[in-house]
Amino acid sequence: MKRLENKVALITGGSSGIGFEAARKMAEEGAVVYITGRREQALQRAALQLGSNAHYIRADVSVKQDMLHVCEVIQSKEKKLDILFANAGIGRYVKLEELTEEEIDRTLGTNVKGTIFTVQSMIPILSEGASIILNTSITAELGLPDFSLYAASKAAVRSFIHSWTTDLKRHHIRVNAVSPGAIPTAAATGELGRTAQEEQELQTWRKSLTPVDRMGSVEDIANAVMFLASDESSFVTGIELTVDGGMSAVFANRL
Repeated sequence: MKRLENKVALITGGSSGIGFEAARKMAEEGAVVYITGRREQALQRAALQLGSNAHYIRADVSVKQDMLHVCEVIQSKEKKLDILFANAGIGRYVKLEELTEEEIDRTLGTNVKGTIFTVQSMIPILSEGASIILNTSITAELGLPDFSLYAASKAAVRSFIHSWTTDLKRHHIRVNAVSPGAIPTAAATGELGRTAQEEQELQTWRKSLTPVDRMGSVEDIANAVMFLASDESSFVTGIELTVDGGMSAVFANRL
């Protein structure tokens, strides 16, 4: 029997990067997978690659009505939700003195409000013993330059782990988070404001700081998500699982 047989999973931001890889692994392990995102064509391509067990719903996590619609669709087709990976997030390197109100609203709207709306909207269909997985980041505690807004948004998400573990314990719903290190994705170049060359130079430097002597991959993060999603972690709740090759533990003061 596959690890996620008879499970229904929702992954926000599931058309690329970490979200897509997590969705791929869940589908391979037998789950019926729903992915969401804002770009229709990207979602269509991703769902096609994921196979017959995958479905997509276009939705913006920062819009509560969109997430309520996602809940309605899943409820009408599946009647339940067993795994929720609140993965969608955005961020850019911006100097403190250059932060605009629009940038603040956009980042906090997606990363903080979006996480709240995602979990809040799915509560009615979460099954007894369901697993909620949040996506945080090691940047929440490292003090990286020009990244304060993103770091603050992820620090807020970290705080949800403990509060929601308590809030949802009456339903035996587990709440955990995966905290990725420096993972090369499309978001790490254009969306963060760096060129491909700048990103490559940065990744080479970061590799030199990582005890395992390699950069992480989306598969590394997806493997951690799979553990938290499966019954193998049935006695695990209220934790943040850091997946960064030891970078934050050993070299935090050098980043």
